[in-house]
Amino acid sequence: METTATTRDGAVRGTTQPGGIVVFRGIPYAAPPVGAHRFKPPAPPAPWSGVRDASAFGATALKGASGMGEALVSLVPDVIIPGDDCLNLNVWTSDTGGSRPVMVWIHGGAFTSGAGSVSIYDGAEFAKDGIVLVTLNYRLSAEGFLLLDDVTPNLGLLDQIAALHWVQDNIAAFGGDPKNVTVVGESSGAMSIGALLAIPRARFLFHRAILESGAAAHVINRRTAHLIAHQLADMLGVKPTLEAISKVPLNALLAAQGQLCGDAFTSGDVQKYGDVAANLMAFEPIIDGDVLPAAPEGMIAAGASAGVDILIGSNMDEFRLFLVPDGSIDHITDGILCHAVISYGLDPDSALPVYRNGHPNASSGDLLAAVSTDWFYRIPAIRLAEAHLQHHKGSTYLYEFGWRPPSFGGRIGACHFTEFTFAFNNIANKQMTPLLGPEPPRAVAEAMHAAWIAFATTGNPGWPAYDLEHRTTQHFNTISHRHDDPRPDERRLWDGHR
Repeated sequence: METTATTRDGAVRGTTQPGGIVVFRGIPYAAPPVGAHRFKPPAPPAPWSGVRDASAFGATALKGASGMGEALVSLVPDVIIPGDDCLNLNVWTSDTGGSRPVMVWIHGGAFTSGAGSVSIYDGAEFAKDGIVLVTLNYRLSAEGFLLLDDVTPNLGLLDQIAALHWVQDNIAAFGGDPKNVTVVGESSGAMSIGALLAIPRARFLFHRAILESGAAAHVINRRTAHLIAHQLADMLGVKPTLEAISKVPLNALLAAQGQLCGDAFTSGDVQKYGDVAANLMAFEPIIDGDVLPAAPEGMIAAGASAGVDILIGSNMDEFRLFLVPDGSIDHITDGILCHAVISYGLDPDSALPVYRNGHPNASSGDLLAAVSTDWFYRIPAIRLAEAHLQHHKGSTYLYEFGWRPPSFGGRIGACHFTEFTFAFNNIANKQMTPLLGPEPPRAVAEAMHAAWIAFATTGNPGWPAYDLEHRTTQHFNTISHRHDDPRPDERRLWDGHR
């Protein structure tokens, strides 16, 4: 069965799935970023006549290797669909009439991988429950986050903003309410939202935000961005200019990107990589003074996100995803642990006893995972919540995901990349079995999915708002509960440091 909807650029024909869910795939929201449009801000798509077939997913963005190793990459599903017209999006809806809450999903992947068409992001379960779900592609790696003197910065973020403009202009044709839009993202998708909350040109394009395992701390300054651009140019043997890099064959560019990401992930060389030496991702949003005028946390604290409801959280064992699959957690020495703690700005003599007290019988690898989880994910989430509630009290919510899969002998923990499948209520997707095991708990999925729907619909996920007195945090597990200020001693260690 086919259903059509009419956008400002032309009509599209979707397909109806069992249960009456209509899916529109591969709708362009901007012109293909090639030729005259390469390394340029997104331009409007060319309108079309007749009805455009929207039964197949569109092309994915150009990707480079993340540099995080085969053991990790094998656990993270991805898809590559060739083609130039990669700035496209997908819509799931139960009815093209009416006016339903809208959720716009921004995928993760360390700003180097991922796509809105990966099957784990299927929006049917949200559509069944009255949400219109949109997933999108945006430019990645150098194509989206390379700073050159003659290139507009943060093109990947500008792509996301263009997609949000498309939603405002067109989502009513798919049964969505443009006045009730929630942006949702995980990992670098959530970090993107942390930047969007501060970007002036994104203001009023969304009304709520859900950030999973990412906040507003993972951005880089212009100096670091220039270091990355020069490193990439040196690897390619060209000058760091648009003209020179545009002439590089794509396969050579992708190979150099992968080499750069791998080296940045492992070297820790501050002189060579600046902020990236700690952030571990070579391509990130750039504080450029234009698209992103200043550090997002400071802008949010000054009121940039006032009026937006925020739900943000992290997983209890985030960093174990980067230490357990390849076995590196068993090779962390006390010296490596102390060096990492110092690099994060803490004093090992005062910080490590606190973590040892909170993690009895933990190895040095276990402690590194706990400290790194806080530095990368938990503390930035808390800082964004603290900044936001200064101007929007009562509509800031915190959560923590605590269910630990049986995979890797139960050692992987509630790691990075485990929670969003529960929020989507897609735990039956077999692509996640290597990470989540064969039978993830249905109760956790039902609880998270319901909370995400409630927040997107009303702005309240079902537990008390976050404040500095109680710091109420919802904990999702086989038995979900809420608690005040989890692990306060560890949280306080980071005051003035993160």
